Formats: sequence, C-alpha cells, structure tokens
Amino acid sequence: MQFKPIKPKPIAFAIILTALSIINGFAQISPGELAKVHSQLEGLTKCTECHVLGSKVSNEKCLACHTEVKERVDLQKGYHSSTEVKGKECVSCHNDHHGKNFQIVHFKEQEFQHSLTGFKLEGAHSKRKCNDCHTSKFITNEKIKAKSFTYLGLKGQCLSCHEDYHRKTLSSSCASCHGFESFKPAPKFNHATTKFPLLGKHQAVECLKCHVIETIGGKNFQKFSGIQHNNCTNCHKDVHQNKFGQNCRQCHSETSFHDIKGTNSFDHSKTNFPLEGRHVEVNCKLCHKTKYTDPIKHNQCIDCHTDYHNSQFAKGGVSPDCSSCHTINGFAEIKYTIEQHNLGPYKLEGLHQTTACAACHKKTEKWSFREIGKTCTDCHADYHKGQFAQGGVSPNCSKCHSVKGFTVANFTIEQHNQGEFKLQGAHMATPCFDCHKKGESWSFKGIGKVCTDCHTNIHQSFISAKYYPNQNCTKCHTESRWNSITFDHAQTNFKLTGEHKTVSCRACHFAKKMEGHDQQKFAGLAVNCGSCHTDNHHNQFERNGTTSCEECHTSDNWKANRFDHSKTAFKLDGEHEKVACAKCHKPSKTESYIIYKIKDYRCEACHF
Repeated sequence: MQFKPIKPKPIAFAIILTALSIINGFAQISPGELAKVHSQLEGLTKCTECHVLGSKVSNEKCLACHTEVKERVDLQKGYHSSTEVKGKECVSCHNDHHGKNFQIVHFKEQEFQHSLTGFKLEGAHSKRKCNDCHTSKFITNEKIKAKSFTYLGLKGQCLSCHEDYHRKTLSSSCASCHGFESFKPAPKFNHATTKFPLLGKHQAVECLKCHVIETIGGKNFQKFSGIQHNNCTNCHKDVHQNKFGQNCRQCHSETSFHDIKGTNSFDHSKTNFPLEGRHVEVNCKLCHKTKYTDPIKHNQCIDCHTDYHNSQFAKGGVSPDCSSCHTINGFAEIKYTIEQHNLGPYKLEGLHQTTACAACHKKTEKWSFREIGKTCTDCHADYHKGQFAQGGVSPNCSKCHSVKGFTVANFTIEQHNQGEFKLQGAHMATPCFDCHKKGESWSFKGIGKVCTDCHTNIHQSFISAKYYPNQNCTKCHTESRWNSITFDHAQTNFKLTGEHKTVSCRACHFAKKMEGHDQQKFAGLAVNCGSCHTDNHHNQFERNGTTSCEECHTSDNWKANRFDHSKTAFKLDGEHEKVACAKCHKPSKTESYIIYKIKDYRCEACHF
C-alpha cells in the first residue's frame, strides 16, 4: 500500500510555527530559572517586574516588592541602611536565575559584620549561632513572621528575646544593670543611685537578706522593687519597743547597732535625766546595765554614787544634797566656797585657802569633817621640837610665822639684830634654814658667832699666816658676797694681768672642782704657762724640755700677737703674706692639733 503525503493546511502550520518560535526565543532570552522565592515572577511577561527596559535590575524595583526592607532603609535602621551597604546595588549581593533551589540570601556567617545591623554582638551574644536568635518565635510582625525564613523582624531590645525575670517590676533598660557576659552578677548596678544607698554594715549584707525569692505563676522571682525602707524597723526588730520613736539614727549608725552615738548625738535631755558635766563622758552601759529602756533611779546622787562621807552630813537618816558641795564636773571639784567655810569655827586665810581639802579632811575609813583641830599644832608638827616651849606649852606660832607660809616668817631682821649675831651684807638675804639647820629639830639655840661656826674653813693649813692672820676670813672675803675677794694678788710673786684678772681663784688654786678641800694649793704654785694651760701644740715649740708661750702669746688673749714668721725657717714674702695660716698649717691626721712645724718647704710640697 502506498501512502501519499498529506499536505498541511497553511493556517495550522502558521500557528505551530509561531508557538515554536516564541518558546525558542524565551529560552534564548532568560538567563536561567528563578529561585523558589521568586517563582511567581517566571515568564516573559513578568521580566519588567524586576528589570528596567533597556537597562538592568534597579534597587527601586527590588524595594517596591521588599517593602519591609524599604521601611528600615527609609528609617535609616538596620543593615541595609548602613553606609557600607546603602550605596550598593541589591543584585551585587542578591542575584538570581541560578535555579529553583538557589539561596538568594547567602553569606559566610563567621565573616559577617553584625555591627552594621545596628546591634553589635558582645559577650555571650558573640558566641551564639545565627538561628538561635533569628527564629520566628522572636518575631512579632505577623507579615514577616509568615516568611519561611528571614533575618528581619527582631527588635533588638533585651526583653524581645529574653524572659523578664523581674516581672515588669523594674525598668526595661536591662543594660543599665547587666552586661553581655552573663545575667548574674549585674556589674553595672549601683545601689547608691537607688533610694536606699548602702552605708556601713549594709554594704556587707547579702542581697538575699533584703531581696527575697518569691514565687509568681509557679516561677521563682527575686523581689527588687517595692521593698519598704523608710524606717529601720522595716527590717530590724525594735528592741526598744517604740519607746524612743522610729528614728533609730538618733543613737545608732549603719556602722554597728552596738556602736551607740550616745553623748554625741542622742539627746538625753529628752529623758528625765539630762546629761551634764562628767555624766556626758560616762559609758551608757555603766548606768543602763540591762536594757536601755529599763527605768533607772536617779533622784539622788547616792542612787548611783557611794556616799564617801559615810552619812557625816546626814540629817535624820537622810543624806543631804551632794550638789551643795560637789559639782557634776567631778567628785574632786568642790563648789563649797571659802566664804562658806569661814562661817564655821575655823576661817581659811593665807595658804590655808589653797590647801587641798584632803590635806586636813583625811581619808581614813571615811572623809573626816567633824572634830578637826583649831590650833597650829593640831595639824602641823612642831618642827622646833619644843625649843620655844615655856612650861611645857608650845608658844603661839603666829609670833614668828603667818598663814602665808611656814617660811614667810614674821621675825624681822631688826628683831634678829637685837640678838648676839647681827645680820649684815649677804647674811640679810640668807634663808633662815641655811643657819638654823634641820637636824633632829630646827636649831635656834647655841648658834656660833664667827665665820667658821657656820662656814667650813676650807683654807685651813693651806694659806700661810702671812696672808691669813688668825684665820680671819675677812682678810680676803666680805659679808656682801663670797666671791667678792679683796685679796691683793700683787703681794705674791705672780701679779694678775690681762685675762688672768677674770679667772676665778678656784681655777688655779684647786686641782679639782671642790671635790676635796685637800686638793687646794696656794703656796708654791708654778707660774709657767704649762702648769695651768694645756700645750695645744703638742711640744712643737719645745726647747730643752720647756715651751715658752710668751714668745707668741700675751695674757691679754689667746691670739699669737707676738709671733713673728720672719724668725722661722720660712720667711713670708710676696703673696705668701696674704695666705691664711690654715692654708699651710693643716690639722694632724692622727691627733687633734694643728701642725706648725712644717718639714718640707719645697714649692711642690704645696703647689702642684
């Protein structure tokens, strides 16, 4: 059987040809299949949804569809509004036509700069994975949340991701207390900025002591707000049972409950016993032995103080008011006046007015105030041991003495000069006790008349009779002054000249400073300088065993006024005359003296 070719009809052929040409043309124009998220844009008629005719994909086209990104860019928020990203074309990061399964949003997580989003990752945040935070459970915008996956929609506030542990009792600004490392502790929290700054011992109190754990809705919750602190009793027990009011700071401080301010701040005058005088210094516990609120008897001094007078002043068995004599400044401060004392049988006059009460009113078993004597010898011992007694009766002491003092005698010089020894010169100023010695008694009888009866004859057997006839002290001394010597030294073989005139006798005539009278010497004294003066030159000027000081010195002063350098082995000429002595004559290196005998006169010995 032979088949004939069928001739196609012209119209049908044209339709088929047109369809084939369109399909083939689209395949040639499209760069590839769109990603799944853009699949609704497939087709030749949808190209201009993204592409601009005659140009390329524009950001405006992208943002016209991705409105959630445009809103953030317009608000200058988020990653796409950062200066590093805002100027770029969208397709530089998000290109398409790479297949249905291609991820348009793709980047290396470790290299992504999260700080460009406006939320820098710090502390524990930097250790989290992206999808730990970028998950739909933290997104509140329903439109964004409906996306299969997105990095948008997170608000950035702590409570948008973290549970509010404080149950809306504190500020939502978590960063004001917490850091990014961990929830506890809260390093930025400063208790001083609260209404209750921590002072003293409060600083050492554990937080849980005040901020207790409560359970709300089956979950633990630590209470930080709404804690009462207006009064100390909000936390502390009022041991005073409200007897001193609610202001504990009147007595206490945050340092310690037992550190009582007491006299410094507590106003004791508000009580029935204001503190005055020494009472201010008394420790509270001396009076308040148990509780500070227990009643204390304080009507009389003896309620607290012992009656040291053992009821000497009691009348009818009732102790008198101590304040009539004593003050609150101390037991020893007596306000009992001399005028009051003079109303009694013994008037206080002279030194008796300054005598301590206890000197007369002795403390035996009790302080004595009754039956005190009235005459001098009742209190004072008879220092004269009856020398002036007549008929066994002591005389009236006031004949010689006064109440101004024992040594202030009424016995005058005129009265003394009526006796056997007239007071003249220095004797007039001599204290009575220098002559009237205190041995077993003050001596007034049998006192000598010549100098050696009172004064020791220290020159006996030391001064020849030529200068000391009949051992008469007045040959050299006067009554005016012991050191006023009238002896004429020119009578001896050593006339006093220059500085020797000012030297005391003892300096030459006593080998020691009066340590023994046997050391004195008046006759046969050597008159050469070395017998008294130390040779400070260490025998440098000795000749034949003798040093003649007079060659250089005079008795006027120690300076070498007579010394002539031209008589030495080194005559001073020229500039040498201007050189100070100490420039050439140096101290000895081994002993304390100046070297004047120079052995080496060569120039180079000094000049080099």
